[in-house]
Amino acid sequence: MPKMTFIMKDGSPMEVDAPKGLSVMEIAQKNKIDAIEGACGGSLSCATCHAYIHPDWVEKTMPDDGEISEEEEDMLDLAFELRKTSRLSCQIRMSEDLDGLIVALPGAKVDWS
Repeated sequence: MPKMTFIMKDGSPMEVDAPKGLSVMEIAQKNKIDAIEGACGGSLSCATCHAYIHPDWVEKTMPDDGEISEEEEDMLDLAFELRKTSRLSCQIRMSEDLDGLIVALPGAKVDWS
């Protein structure tokens, strides 16, 4: 099973099992990571699943066409502490290719943007 790491707000890493097919938001919820709320359930109606993607993983988490959707961009405009690598975690589906993915919670102490 793939694994991924969440960087918590205090900067500590939390490695978790990341079942294929689940979104990063669903994986966070399954592991009781409260900072990724996912209030809309992944329907692109809020920004409560906002997270930062480690720069090494940004391209690998992009949709097939290489661009995030206009709907995701609109919702990200509502997020706090937006960074260059910000994404809505509900829009990233786990796969074998994402084994080792690193995602930071908003407000996390990381030296990458």
